[in-house]
Amino acid sequence: MESTSPTPGPLCAQEIRASQQADAWAQDQLRQGLRFPFSLKDGLLCYRNHVYIPPGPGREKTLRLCHDCKPAGHFGLFKTMHLILRDFWWPKIRKDVEKYVNTCPVCQRSKTRREKPSGLLHPHPTPSRPWEIISADFITDLPPSCGFTTILVVVDLFTKLAHFIPCDGLPTAKETADLFLQHVFRLHGLPKSLVTDRGSQFTSRFWKALQKLLGIDSRLSSAHHPQTDGQTERTNATLEQYLRCYVNYQQDNWASLLSLSEFAYNNGVQASTKETPFFANYGFHPRFFPPVIETSEVPAAEDWLQELAAVQQLLLQQLNQAKEDYKRHADKHRQPGPEIKVGDRVLLSTRFLPSHRPCRKLDARFIGPYPVVAQLNPVTFKLQLPRSMRIHPVFHRSLLLPADGVRPDTDRPAPPPVLMNGEEEFEVEDILDSRFHRRRLQYLIDWVVSLNHSNHWEDASTIIIWK
Repeated sequence: MESTSPTPGPLCAQEIRASQQADAWAQDQLRQGLRFPFSLKDGLLCYRNHVYIPPGPGREKTLRLCHDCKPAGHFGLFKTMHLILRDFWWPKIRKDVEKYVNTCPVCQRSKTRREKPSGLLHPHPTPSRPWEIISADFITDLPPSCGFTTILVVVDLFTKLAHFIPCDGLPTAKETADLFLQHVFRLHGLPKSLVTDRGSQFTSRFWKALQKLLGIDSRLSSAHHPQTDGQTERTNATLEQYLRCYVNYQQDNWASLLSLSEFAYNNGVQASTKETPFFANYGFHPRFFPPVIETSEVPAAEDWLQELAAVQQLLLQQLNQAKEDYKRHADKHRQPGPEIKVGDRVLLSTRFLPSHRPCRKLDARFIGPYPVVAQLNPVTFKLQLPRSMRIHPVFHRSLLLPADGVRPDTDRPAPPPVLMNGEEEFEVEDILDSRFHRRRLQYLIDWVVSLNHSNHWEDASTIIIWK
């Protein structure tokens, strides 16, 4: 099925002449006498030798001819204007062409955005004490070392203290919970919030139930936006850099380096806090090598507690200042973007979505539109997606494009769904492929009209075959 408009027929002189004769503005120009830049050629009113097109179907046909059809190419404002002005003209033509191009549904779906990403930086709230808010993530696909292939990285967002925990493969939700209890809870107690990505270990029912039982607020990142868990992502990069420096040629000794890498990381000054994680957490620096000058002064317990409290208060100020600096520098490369509200329709970027078409380069850049059902924070929105997409419906603002001003795609109108037993059903055009996924038979479906212009894998149990 074609995704572009059918090629309109050429504008004939008789059709334009008839529309000019019925146009009051054109007749006024003729009655007043033609003066430069107006002229009359072959009975057609012209402006600087460009044929005047009166309001009505003629202008719509001209815009479709010079923008939508295959020889025109669905180009932008500059090229479309140049193509129209070779032969045609009307007052306020630039405004009309700009509106037509900006609301073209094919252009919205197919073109890559060249502007700054939308959505200004929205930092996490600053924790008030150590191990109140932590983040966690996995480093996977490492070569086997002492029986381990994965590292669980846990970071405190206040002191930046980190723990690097080796794992035998990617752990299940229950195994992840056990690791958390053994390596984090026993040392630091229960956090108030946990920031993670959307791995299956953190989104499973078991992990959710455990968090609810322990009273932990789960803050999962929005889909395909790793900056939400940027602290752990940055720590992962530092750990990988350390291992690259000290791992052997076979890369099979990285597990034995984790203890030293954790010490080195926690003993290094953090740019945001201006202190080491060790000092921020405990109030003193660990011994790295024998001291050059022996000191015998032992501070009193009260003095030590006062100094630790002062250090953590300074940490709070440093973190707030660092977040302001991060936001100021990050927002230079971003823009607020058009406002999106609950109830608006938006197009969704396909940058991180799976494609079932032969070549991803020729696939649509945006799909939709989909309605916004909730705004979780200033830059995160929840969409109402078709059940067949089976992806998390929360997305960052940079992946969304407002579609309320986009014209409906008249070439692929969405028919009303068929209601069967009170549920919406859509007609299947063809079954393109089949597979077994998690021991379930699935079909790759080509719908008669796909609302998001993409095919999807559907469980065989959801397909009704009529004979």
